Amino acid sequence: MTRVLALAALLALAGPAAAHHTGVYTPKDNAITTNFKALKFSVQAGKFDVARRLFDEGPLRAEMKARATALPKGLEARAQTALAAGDGPGVERALMLFFVALARDLAIEGERQLGAGADAAVVGPRFLEAIWRYYNLVDFAVGQRDAKASVAMRLAYDDAEGATKPGAADRVRLREALGRMAHILGGVVQTAAN
Repeated sequence: MTRVLALAALLALAGPAAAHHTGVYTPKDNAITTNFKALKFSVQAGKFDVARRLFDEGPLRAEMKARATALPKGLEARAQTALAAGDGPGVERALMLFFVALARDLAIEGERQLGAGADAAVVGPRFLEAIWRYYNLVDFAVGQRDAKASVAMRLAYDDAEGATKPGAADRVRLREALGRMAHILGGVVQTAAN
């Protein structure tokens, strides 16, 4: 348990210095992502009792409950069942669905705000950082299940990032890229939830 928590703390401190395997900036962890990493390491180490406690008492589950209506039906119960059964792939799938759904909802909200006239140079970077904070955690799992969706998501993200450059921000282009992200991520949720 001590090793797992120490590793999670080290990863949280890595912050901006860490990079995704595509070279994209990795946003600083928040309580949910830190909880996810500790839970994931516990599952990988076969410490399902620790993982269950981290899930039951952590902010990830609290957020899952708060967003239950926007998530696939029974996702929290699926995660608990997989943890109780020692089913690592089942836990990974449930958590992947959760983070993909969070990123999807952020893309939808960003697209909505841009449609209402928000400034791409102001709103865009905030939404892109939040989307990547969650999607980056599960990109590998998404890629294992749907390589095309993983590549399409990264391309849409790159396009959105290009549309937020200071002095060259493009609200229409950013809105279209966020719409593609929402569509891609929605497809992943729909496919993986079945």
